[in-house]
Amino acid sequence: MISAGDFRKGVTFELDGQVYTIVDFMHVKPGKGAAFVRTKLKNVVTGAVVEKTFSPTEKFPEAIIERKEMQYLYNDGTLYYFMDMDTYDQVPLNHEKVEDAIKYLKENMFAIIKFYKGEAFSVEAPNFVELTVTETEPGFRGDTATNVMKPATVETGATFMVPLFVNTGDVIRIDTRTGEYMSRV
Repeated sequence: MISAGDFRKGVTFELDGQVYTIVDFMHVKPGKGAAFVRTKLKNVVTGAVVEKTFSPTEKFPEAIIERKEMQYLYNDGTLYYFMDMDTYDQVPLNHEKVEDAIKYLKENMFAIIKFYKGEAFSVEAPNFVELTVTETEPGFRGDTATNVMKPATVETGATFMVPLFVNTGDVIRIDTRTGEYMSRV
């Protein structure tokens, strides 16, 4: 059991037969009245985001989320296929379940698939990925202003902001938690 007073970002719990992850929270102590916890919750199965307010003493059962590392195989147009490296079972997932992570994944990369009661509901990319830049404007000699960024498209089709010195064909490291350029590899 977890009490509302112990809520933190990323905590997963059950409420009214549904499983929610805390996206954002705030402990509020008004001048008059009792304290309360204002939260923004994401339903892990449907992806719907709701705002709820709880008393800090309310208790909820903590949800057991299984995390399994799987290999991204391919996309057939509508489904994305991941393979369990222990059993060689393939798990097809639709775009809604992979949309946050797929821009960082290329074929044969490993990702964390989250399961609740045997049902896959989310894909988490590795913290850092190395991707090849396929298209970007060339930087010009003399463009030395600090922190000037330009868009660059990588091999997965996603676009990230990179410094001016990055060129087409360069391999760059991206932090998938923030979506920011880290360095050239």
